[in-house]
Amino acid sequence: MTLVPRTIRPPRRLDDVPGWFPVLDQVLFEWFLDRQESTGTRGDLLEVGVYMGKSAICVGRHSRDGEQFTVCDLFEGDALDEANQAESTKSYSSLTQRTFEENYLAFHEELPRVLKGPSSIVPAEVAPASCRFVHIDASHLYEHVHNDIGAAHDALLPGGIVVLDDFRSEHTPGVSVAVWEAVLNRGLRPICLSTQKLYGTWGDPEPIQEELLAMVRGREDCHLSIQQAAGHRLVRFKSKKGMQAPPFPPSRFAHEPVPEEAPHRPAAATAPPRRAGRSRTRRLAADVLPPILTRAIRNGLSRS
Repeated sequence: MTLVPRTIRPPRRLDDVPGWFPVLDQVLFEWFLDRQESTGTRGDLLEVGVYMGKSAICVGRHSRDGEQFTVCDLFEGDALDEANQAESTKSYSSLTQRTFEENYLAFHEELPRVLKGPSSIVPAEVAPASCRFVHIDASHLYEHVHNDIGAAHDALLPGGIVVLDDFRSEHTPGVSVAVWEAVLNRGLRPICLSTQKLYGTWGDPEPIQEELLAMVRGREDCHLSIQQAAGHRLVRFKSKKGMQAPPFPPSRFAHEPVPEEAPHRPAAATAPPRRAGRSRTRRLAADVLPPILTRAIRNGLSRS
């Protein structure tokens, strides 16, 4: 591992890494990935859209010998179309590949395989039926998400898990349309829903659902509801206040002293510049002229 001077303050724990990865989803990621390992499921891992690396750091813990973890993001590169470029510029202008890699290396000895470019390059770079777990969190535009779901389907092994982010957020209707279209018309079977993500498979979801329900029913920090829709059992989870994230090892910077910041000193207030000419004239008029002339001069100055 080659270390270079960092461009940002190093993270000491996972919560120090910026990003949208709620505690409930941290719990679910760990549960799904641990279950795959306990059942002997092997295969590669894939994340499309990494932002600063928060969820990728978690997924990377589960990459075992003989497995490959691949991540894909535009980073500071250009998108293929104007709509995606506008989205990237608006929401992810601070993201660089170096920032992601620095955050990731704070928790891991080696980087994953990094693909820099639009998600459309994934099918050519990831072998069909090679992955056991795919996390899609890239563009929010319908056409891109539709294609990303197709790429996930092709990349997954039978029974593999796909996680689709922002399937119900107010500002991402394109994701919602693409995800539910996949459920209704493209064979995707929901396993569970969190506040932010849909967890699904193109295999049989019921055995996984039963194990997951048993786990959640044994917790006191998670709301559970089950609904039926269009022939699918929709299992929905919502965290309760105080839900704890699963244990996660601290970064290699955890024991370094925190650099002191210079105390903030507010700038001294500065008085507006005085208009010397006008005030001097008024003082002179008040000191040496008769009152009637003084008033005349003041009136004239106020009109100028």
